[in-house]
Amino acid sequence: MDATFIVMWTGFILAGYAVVGNDSIQTLGTYLTSNEHRPWWVLWIFAGSILTATLVYGWYHYGGDVSYARLIGDPPEYSLDNPKYRNPIDKPDFGWAYLLPPLVLMLLTRTGIPVSTSFLILTFFKPKGLEAMMIKSVSGYFVAFFVAIALYFLITRTIEKKFITQRMNPGNERLWTVLQWASTGFLWSQWLIQDFANIYVYLPRSISGLELVVSLAILLGMLAVIFYQRGGAIQQIVRVKTNTDDVRSATIIDATFGVLLFIFKDLSNVPMSTTWVFLGLLAGREIAIRWRLQGVPNVVPYETTSVGVVTDADERERPLGLNRDVFKMVGMDLAKVTFGLVISIALVFIMRYLLNGSFSAPMG
Repeated sequence: MDATFIVMWTGFILAGYAVVGNDSIQTLGTYLTSNEHRPWWVLWIFAGSILTATLVYGWYHYGGDVSYARLIGDPPEYSLDNPKYRNPIDKPDFGWAYLLPPLVLMLLTRTGIPVSTSFLILTFFKPKGLEAMMIKSVSGYFVAFFVAIALYFLITRTIEKKFITQRMNPGNERLWTVLQWASTGFLWSQWLIQDFANIYVYLPRSISGLELVVSLAILLGMLAVIFYQRGGAIQQIVRVKTNTDDVRSATIIDATFGVLLFIFKDLSNVPMSTTWVFLGLLAGREIAIRWRLQGVPNVVPYETTSVGVVTDADERERPLGLNRDVFKMVGMDLAKVTFGLVISIALVFIMRYLLNGSFSAPMG
């Protein structure tokens, strides 16, 4: 069996598990947290169905390119015959060293660090694309941050305050559950459109029907593991945010994030880090909620219910407000994702050394 073929599929498997494991926090984090009372396999069937539909549609509509043209580039300069991110088999330096990014990503994910998979993996295949990705991703963070500030400034005292202090009316639980699953489905599909590129960069730009079926089966299996583990260590980033375990709050987060990704999808075919957009959204939301509820009396989270809650007694007694701990939490999230960017850049230079024996040797 050809060594390139082995590296391609090994890289795909490692990247698939690392990307889904790391980025599930963004799209499925609030979904998992607010549905912890449901069997994991029910949640998996729902998410797996959307993954299947999104992948098959991209494959059919884009002539075998499941990255939704993220790896091809913007026409007319690029095409399937001349992709921006070259086919692995066409890269003379493609080999075992290309397995390093997903291995590092898996290691960082298990520590709970939200690393940008776009920077960490795609930069290996085209280091020159780092600048464009970084500009789009960092811009995404600030756009999401200020959108969340504006949105939650408007709705915190009228809507979010009610979600925090009052348990859901049993008569409305089914409605909110349907709304949350719908918003999660929309968000999940938009995230997949952005991040399929990070996984399928290891396979040809146009894959066959057999490659589609095999790769889909692998991704569904990995998704099952993530759901069985309930998101893993990185899920804690979502759990510590205000009221994210309430299905009503989770619905608003998912819908907002999905709309943001939909907008960025149509701006250009430049890949971006959805991790930065997600953390910007959470940061703006947390600051706006705490700011608007600062000094407001009787804002105390409700007792434990089946639809999501604060279970810690001390936390229920602590009034919400904007304090140093909030900025520390937001700063730590930003520091972690920035650390991931630094790691990505460092790996590019390590890659240069491994392949060329020099840190300054040019790469495509």
